[in-house]
Amino acid sequence: MTEEIIALRNYAHLGDAVWDVFVREYAVFKTANAKLLHKMTTDRVNAVFQKDLLHLIENELTEEELELTRRARNLPIPIGRRAIQKDYRQSTAFEVLIGFWYLHDKDRLNLFYQKFKKTEFFS
Repeated sequence: MTEEIIALRNYAHLGDAVWDVFVREYAVFKTANAKLLHKMTTDRVNAVFQKDLLHLIENELTEEELELTRRARNLPIPIGRRAIQKDYRQSTAFEVLIGFWYLHDKDRLNLFYQKFKKTEFFS
């Protein structure tokens, strides 16, 4: 496995955790109901939702960020079902961005967090 693949997978791994915490933090300020907390989290921490958010922000990404997402979409993936591979690849690209921003540009990460909170996806 090349170093680039390892780095991208590490960004995705970290991005997945960071995104989960962001969504959970958002949810706990919306409700104390355990069932609703779970639903709010699972509705936003999944491949389709993350793919949709990536599409929402694509026009605002820098050339470097677009290249990062392109490379992330081309990572070898452990998904066997062809029907969801496209969504999975897009969500991996989203997680790579989140992980990259978390490590290298928290201001940019916070900028997009604020944008996400203002979308219909988070209302």
